[in-house]
Amino acid sequence: MLQINIIRQDVARVKEKLAVKNFSGVELVDQIIALDDARKALQFELETLQSQVNSHSKTIGQLIAKGQKEEAENAKKIVANYKLQTGALNVKLAETEKLLQYELVKLPNLPSDKVPPGKTPEDNVVMREGGAKPHLPEQALPHWDLIKKYDIIDFETGAKITGSGFPLYKGQGARLQRALVQYFLDYNIAAGYTEYLPPFMVNEASAYGTGQLPDKEGQMYYMPADNFYMIPTSEVPLTNIYRDEIIKEENLPVKMTAYSPCFRREAGSFGKDVRGLNRLHQFEKVEIVQLAHPGKSYEMLEEMVAHVEKLLVSLELPYRILKLCGGDMGFTSALTYDFEVYSAAQERWLEVSSVSNFEAYQANRAKIRFKDQNGKNQLLHTLNGSSLALPRIVACLLENNQQQNHIALPEVLHAYFGSDKIA
Repeated sequence: MLQINIIRQDVARVKEKLAVKNFSGVELVDQIIALDDARKALQFELETLQSQVNSHSKTIGQLIAKGQKEEAENAKKIVANYKLQTGALNVKLAETEKLLQYELVKLPNLPSDKVPPGKTPEDNVVMREGGAKPHLPEQALPHWDLIKKYDIIDFETGAKITGSGFPLYKGQGARLQRALVQYFLDYNIAAGYTEYLPPFMVNEASAYGTGQLPDKEGQMYYMPADNFYMIPTSEVPLTNIYRDEIIKEENLPVKMTAYSPCFRREAGSFGKDVRGLNRLHQFEKVEIVQLAHPGKSYEMLEEMVAHVEKLLVSLELPYRILKLCGGDMGFTSALTYDFEVYSAAQERWLEVSSVSNFEAYQANRAKIRFKDQNGKNQLLHTLNGSSLALPRIVACLLENNQQQNHIALPEVLHAYFGSDKIA
């Protein structure tokens, strides 16, 4: 959530930044300023009345001490009237503050100055590419055919158990999932991230804290009986570990990693571009999250980008890194880099990771702060990234490494998988 003082400092700049994100409700900024003006006016009126109450209350005591009972009774009536007005003002102030917060959360995060302009994914900027695209034989198969050939993932039985988009991994497919998760976690831990195994359901306050609510309410699986949400990513519980907490500055950055299944409704998703593992309602992912000092968060962002890049290099997959344009960025992000790997059988790039700096946007919502050297509480910056999401990684490992009678696996996975190939 944007801080009201940041908005008021330069309203024109805020509107310009929102335009970079192609936010259509820029007029909301003026409504928020008007609500904040009303809040300030009510606060001033309330403080003035309270001052009058305090002054007359003091006078009552002096009048009683002097034996001026009639005057004291008149003063009491004035104080009682002031208190009635104060009560009504408190109610009105609370309503105005609630409405102000309700409107504030509708504003997306402001994009960094580093964000390129643009409206669609075609306007994203390719920062660099790595790895070599494989040359597949003419009879090469897409992953949805390969998983049937090697009997490693069963979409039909998954659909019978639950529904479309809930695959059943079995045999070597289940083992590959486990191998990838363990490798990704070990890789992150070696880089200084502390491993967590968080709850896979969160309450409303947690979903609000990281910005899933109210922006992505329709994409989350919701359990109304308990008011719980299935997590779309472990970013949500990891970040909320520190909700309403004050961290010592010397303990920054806080670096966390976790494996979790991820649940996303993906309403309206259909067609060949979401076939097979390309888009699922349940999938596995390993996440990295950092809580950083505001002065160092962009340094940490570049560190996280390099971290994910080295992970893809170790998997021997062709990849590219994109800097997202304003129109393709997420609601809460200030700057996002996307990682894509090349699917040789599908002949297209597939997103496998997003690494983002949210600056103080999430921290303001979740009230995550640090105490600076002057003893003052400050909002810190939050960052997160996929390291990595499994489905499309698996799709590309299968497609790009297919041989006549087996699928070769990158060397780094041999010990984790217990073999050098799927056969």
